[in-house]
Amino acid sequence: MQPGRWVGLAVVFTALLGTLATPGAQAAPDEQAKLKKLREEAAELTKAYRGEIISLEDTKKLAENSSGRVRQLKRSLAAAERKLTMFAQTAYMGGVLDDSQLLMPQADLGAYSIVSYLSSEKTERVTSIKTLIAEQKKAAKDADGKIAQLEKHIKELKAKQGEVEQKLAKFGFQTPGSSSGLTQRLIDVRAAVMQNFPMPFGVGCLRVGDPGEHGKGRACDFMMSNGRMPDPAAKARGDALAAWCIANADKYGIMYIIWQQRFYDMRTGAGWRMMSDRGGITANHYDHVHVSVL
Repeated sequence: MQPGRWVGLAVVFTALLGTLATPGAQAAPDEQAKLKKLREEAAELTKAYRGEIISLEDTKKLAENSSGRVRQLKRSLAAAERKLTMFAQTAYMGGVLDDSQLLMPQADLGAYSIVSYLSSEKTERVTSIKTLIAEQKKAAKDADGKIAQLEKHIKELKAKQGEVEQKLAKFGFQTPGSSSGLTQRLIDVRAAVMQNFPMPFGVGCLRVGDPGEHGKGRACDFMMSNGRMPDPAAKARGDALAAWCIANADKYGIMYIIWQQRFYDMRTGAGWRMMSDRGGITANHYDHVHVSVL
């Protein structure tokens, strides 16, 4: 091969490796440290608010997923960089090839694969690496945005913490009864709901081992259908139950409700908000009204 061609390929190779060494690779530890700190702050807020804050959990999950995507892409880029380095070393160890050898189908691929790899931007590998680089940059920007959203939401919740704690002090703190596994507050709410609304599809409350409010004896699911999208009458009944819970939250100590992939948190005063997609009719609470109490 002509020396000038090797110089040109070396320039391309060096530039490509330089692109792989993105600034985000050095910033990753700082990003992870920041996310770890925000997780800890989110856990403290959840404890101070006495239960899950769905808006906070959704925002935290988005930030964690975006950060995880960045780490995955960086691993793929590192693997591509190692492969390119291996190709370069193989070509160098194999010595210089002339142009006629490069055109021979029986030629030793190990000796000139770096040449064929870098000589055309249309090759599958170069396209793949460029795609990975673009995806990594986009994912890093997205992760920064999601982490910033989490940080902003935590600040908003902290600003309301004193107000929320005053409201919570009014209701005191209840632990589940030994026989029912439910708090007395939840038992009272369930009885009031059953008195005011027919429940043809049943009610589910205690869920042993559940890490959320069901496992703490502080939540019930009031079913509006049997796992399917509710018909108009059932949806109207669910709407009426949700409205009743909002109107009577201060009377019974209702903390938040979830219905039709929306949640209403009495502590934050933010009104109805959309919940992130959790993957199904029941998971998104289309077939039941979830009620959690303080």
